[in-house]
Amino acid sequence: MQLVKDGYYLFDDPDQVNLASLKRLLEKSYWAKDRSIDTIKTTIKNSLCFSVYKGGRQIAFARVVTDYATFGYIADVIVEDQHRAKGIGKWLVEVIVNDERFKDKLLLLATNDAHSLYEKYGFKNNHKLMSTHL
Repeated sequence: MQLVKDGYYLFDDPDQVNLASLKRLLEKSYWAKDRSIDTIKTTIKNSLCFSVYKGGRQIAFARVVTDYATFGYIADVIVEDQHRAKGIGKWLVEVIVNDERFKDKLLLLATNDAHSLYEKYGFKNNHKLMSTHL
C-alpha cells in the first residue's frame, strides 16, 4: 500500500523502513530509547509496519503486531518532532484502524500519553489490561 497526503507518503512495506531513521526516532521516545538495532530489526520482521516519508526521509512510524485473525497490538507510533501537530499521527492511526486486515479485530495499545488521539478512534482507557516485563 502507498498513500499520499499533503506531500507525505505512507507505506506498509517493511522494505520501506529506514533502520537508521527509525533508530533515531525511537531514541527520542520514553518507551524504546535504548532499543538496539537488532531488536528493531526483529520487531520489523514480526510486525506489519507503517512508515511515513516526506522529501525522501522517514519522519514517522507505527507497527501492528497481529495474528491477522483476532487481534492487533499497535506499537511504536512516533512522529519526528518537526512534523508533529500536522496530523501525521492521526493519519497513521486512522489508516491502521481502517485497514481491512484489522476489520472486526480487537485492536489494543498501551501508552502514557496521547490518550485523546486514540480516543478519537474508539479506543477506551481500560485499567484491566495487565502486563509484565520479564
